[in-house]
This record gives sequence, structure tokens and C-alpha cells, in this order.
Amino acid sequence: MYVALYFLSLFLYPKIETELINKTLSMEILLYTILALTAASVGSVILSGSLLLLNNKWLGKVSSYLLYLAGGTLLGSALLGLIPEAAETLDIHTVVLWLLIGLILFFLLEKIILWRTCHNENCERQNHTAAPMIIIGDAFHNAIDGVVIAASFLTSTELGLFVTISVVLHEIPQELGDFGILIKCGYSRKKALWYNLLSGSSSLVAGILAYFVLDVVQAFIPYTITIAAAGFLYVSLADLIPEMHKETKPKESLIQILLILTGIAIIFISTAEHAH
Repeated sequence: MYVALYFLSLFLYPKIETELINKTLSMEILLYTILALTAASVGSVILSGSLLLLNNKWLGKVSSYLLYLAGGTLLGSALLGLIPEAAETLDIHTVVLWLLIGLILFFLLEKIILWRTCHNENCERQNHTAAPMIIIGDAFHNAIDGVVIAASFLTSTELGLFVTISVVLHEIPQELGDFGILIKCGYSRKKALWYNLLSGSSSLVAGILAYFVLDVVQAFIPYTITIAAAGFLYVSLADLIPEMHKETKPKESLIQILLILTGIAIIFISTAEHAH
């Protein structure tokens, strides 16, 4: 009997050892994924939130400049990052169709926000809708980043680290722009930080869920990416640019153009590095 148990242990031990190693590696990958998601979501928000340390005079000025920068980063993210990424999986007609659907959905969403918040005919549109729209659009985008980070760590730890660094570098200027929009819309510093953390947390939630059900989630990623792109385009073209046109001084207009181009350039460099 003991001989039989001995030979049985020789047969089972390698399998048990392999399973233990796989479970250990799986737990390590999950831990790396959670740390990376936390850095990409909460970390980038806290780093960009450092502008809240400025006094009111400088905060108002910097917020205006960040709003101009956000116009460029949102356009760049949509046209240079998200749409091309969706087009790698879907054909261009499907991407355009879902982009159109996304634009209509965000138009309807803005209408609903206006109906709920505007109670007189002199209601200022941008002040009521730009902030909720940017929070919702950013939550979509952060959720996608979370799925991408989780998928990259499941491929390899090295790829996961590279993708995480790319996401953080890409998110910081965008989160800076979001702070500028929220503050310009009348949000307090504390409230702006809270809502940015809330939208940023979608990365952590989506990433952890994707880690366990990646095969199911993966099929929906290109469609979600396209809708996020539609949100960014809608906010930049329908909310931010009309707000910029309120400034008509030549000097301020030149600053707007330069910061929009800077925002686009940041995203262009970020996507070019990610492609390599």
C-alpha cells in the first residue's frame, strides 16, 4: 500500500507543483495589474490635481489655459488614438456608424442634462453640460484603459509596465484639462478632485473585471472605444470650442491656437510611442 502511495505521489506531485506555480504567477499578475491600474487612475488624477494648490487668481488663469489644452487633447485622443485603434478591429464603415450613434447619444444626454438643470430661458448651456459630459466621457475612456492594462499584463509583465507608463503619460495632460473644465464650470477644488477621482476609478473597476472575464469583454472593446471617441469629439467641438470663441482678443486667440496644437502634439507623440 505504501509503495502504491509512493508511486501515486510521484505521479501527482509534478501536477500539484505546476498548479501551485500557476496560481502563484496568477496572483502576482493580478497584484501587478491592480497596482498598475491604481497608478494609472488615482495616481494620474492626484498628480494633475496638484494645480489645486494654486491661489484663486492663478487657478482661474491656469484653468482657462488648461481648458484650451483640453480642446487639443480631446481632439487628438479621439482622432489620433481611439478611432484608429477601433479601426484595427472593425471596418471603417462600422466605426463611422458607431461614431455617429455615439454623437447622437451624447447630444441626447446633453439635452437631458439641460432639461434637468435649466429652469429659465436664459440658462447658460456650457456651464451646465460641459462638466457632466466630460466626466461621463472620461469614465468611458478610463474604463477602456483599465481593460487594455489588464490585457497587457496577461500577455506579459514587461508589456503591462510599458502600457501603464504610456497610459499615465497620456492621462496626466488630459486630467489637467478636465480639472480646468470643471473649475471653469464653477466646481470647487474639492468637488473637481472628487469627480475626477470618481471617473478615474472606472479604470480600476473595469480592469479588475476584465482580468477575470477578458474573453467576454474583449469583443465589446472596439465599440466602447468608438463611443468614447464620440464623447471626446462632442465635448471638444460642441462645448469647449464655443466657450473659447467668447474670447476675441488677438493675444488670447493666439494662446488658444497654440495650446490646442500643443494638446494635439502631446497625444500624437503619446500614440506614436505606444505604436512602437
